[in-house]
Amino acid sequence: MPERMIKRAHISGLGAIGSVFASFLYEHDRESVKVIVDAERARRYQAQGITVNGKRYDFDYVISQPSVEPADLILIAVKGHHLGESIEAIRPFVGENTILLSLLNGITSEDILAREFGDAHILHGFVVGTDATREGLSTRYSNKGKIVFGHKNKPDSEDVQAVKAFFDWTGVPYANPSDILKEQWWKFLLNVGINQTSAVLRAPYWIFQNIQEARDLMMSAAREVLPIAQKEGINLKEEDIANFLPLVDTMAPDGKTSMLQDVEAGRKTEVELFAQTVVELGRKHGIPTPVNEMLYRMLRIIEQTYPNLS
Repeated sequence: MPERMIKRAHISGLGAIGSVFASFLYEHDRESVKVIVDAERARRYQAQGITVNGKRYDFDYVISQPSVEPADLILIAVKGHHLGESIEAIRPFVGENTILLSLLNGITSEDILAREFGDAHILHGFVVGTDATREGLSTRYSNKGKIVFGHKNKPDSEDVQAVKAFFDWTGVPYANPSDILKEQWWKFLLNVGINQTSAVLRAPYWIFQNIQEARDLMMSAAREVLPIAQKEGINLKEEDIANFLPLVDTMAPDGKTSMLQDVEAGRKTEVELFAQTVVELGRKHGIPTPVNEMLYRMLRIIEQTYPNLS
């Protein structure tokens, strides 16, 4: 048993990922999860409820305000462009020993959190294998996926053991690899490949499962990450690209990536976390990234065609 015991998780963000895992924890023990929100969202959620796979959930909403009890564990499940807002919302809940586990896409959120709160209790993480889709306050999924997490330097740290024990108790599916940074970059490579191309092509998973040209475009975008990762000290190889193809092939054919969902709903995408990051790191290391440069321009154009960017 770990020395630290986590009694409940606080969640920041009730999008597709946040609502899936909030509902899962709630089903196990409603006392095991609280959701950090502002007063306006609390009123709206309490009035309308959050629906997951057709079932309404009335979570325990806690409003960010001074002098609240520190959280044991905070799962951060917002979009990248909402991270700044989330940081301010969780700030009163972050105590000396609060564990922060970011589930954001990309490879930058942990560094941003460390600048705000120090890096003593920050774990790296992401969600893989989910096909959750959100529309309004309703989320649906057939595969919830799993949380992949770890400490960048200490795979067996006390914080890691405490989170593992909490996930074991609540039944949350998870993986705890020995090299979380490599796994996180692998997920980044996957997102750079399929999220962006799916959004530009307006393509659900079946297109990547069946049309070779779509697979080739996805692979071309992802392949630009490899030399950059190696320059950053991450040992990704060509076979790591091949390894995500079986994952794509297991997704629900009519399922959609989160970025495609954003485009269809007229929401801001996370292109800054993907193509922009690839392009900036490519320039840093003198590595050409023409595919991601083009995807960045295309997605920024798409965003500017929305009637009302949300």
